[in-house]
Amino acid sequence: MALVYGVEKKTVPTHMKFVMGGASGMLATCIVQPLDLLKTRMQISGTLGTREYKNSFEVLSKIWKNEGMLSLYNGLSAGLLRQASYTSAKMGVYQMELDWYRKNFGNYPSMVASMTMGIVAGAFGALCGNPAEVALIRMMSDNRLMPEDRRNYKHVGDAFVRIVKDEGVVALWRGCLPTVGRAMVVNMVQLASYSLMKDQLHGYPSEGIPLHLTAALVSGLLTSVTSMPLDMAKTRIQQMKVIDGKPEYSGTIDVLKKVVKNEGAFAVWKGFTPYLIRMGPHTIFSFVFLEQMNEVYGKHVLGDSLSDSVP
Repeated sequence: MALVYGVEKKTVPTHMKFVMGGASGMLATCIVQPLDLLKTRMQISGTLGTREYKNSFEVLSKIWKNEGMLSLYNGLSAGLLRQASYTSAKMGVYQMELDWYRKNFGNYPSMVASMTMGIVAGAFGALCGNPAEVALIRMMSDNRLMPEDRRNYKHVGDAFVRIVKDEGVVALWRGCLPTVGRAMVVNMVQLASYSLMKDQLHGYPSEGIPLHLTAALVSGLLTSVTSMPLDMAKTRIQQMKVIDGKPEYSGTIDVLKKVVKNEGAFAVWKGFTPYLIRMGPHTIFSFVFLEQMNEVYGKHVLGDSLSDSVP
């Protein structure tokens, strides 16, 4: 049991917080996967020595012409596994942190507290989801390579087996530091801003989906702007090849320095349009699905209309 505005309410069990967190992310991924692929292709454009795409529309046009529209869902199995691991962990941990805060302080967390909890949840989720992230990036970028250079993973399970066999278990956590760094920034902004906007807009717009949509839209915009450079670095590190025992990049800073030097300062936001279009809807769908799952679970399982809401 917990207390909200002085009213005792039932709480969703911890295991269900993880289940609903992952399920909401997986449902959102099914909708935005093509945008994630466009974003990834834009980010690695230039790594072959030439600028492959001028904009997102050219990426879409070339995929349609050369690979077929179903290629927009390349890596979906890895994307779903990523959500099942990463989003389950981050949403579950964040909601547990919120429960702890409310129990000990009797009210909603401050902005600083929300940001701190978002950082912790993001780091934990990224550690759990990095293997699926590596497989996802490789599967989405494979078709742009020459036939002899393609990895041709059949599905995420095949990717895991071959990565471990050819490169070792540690390769599943390649790019882990930029992934964790990005996740900390993303969740610090995403979760904290969503919580703040819900609190500030309480009652305007009306409660329910309009409020959730508005808060999630603002959260998605702020998250996209702040996290894009780190996402760029993470993507390039995870799909890089090791040539003669030497990797292309030594770390996040090395990626950003080389991108700025060779491609220009604004290249760190390359693929921003599909990234924003992907991040915005994914944030919106994830939070709306999660809110609805909490509401349905509270009403039909707990029998309590005041049961848990997301932050």
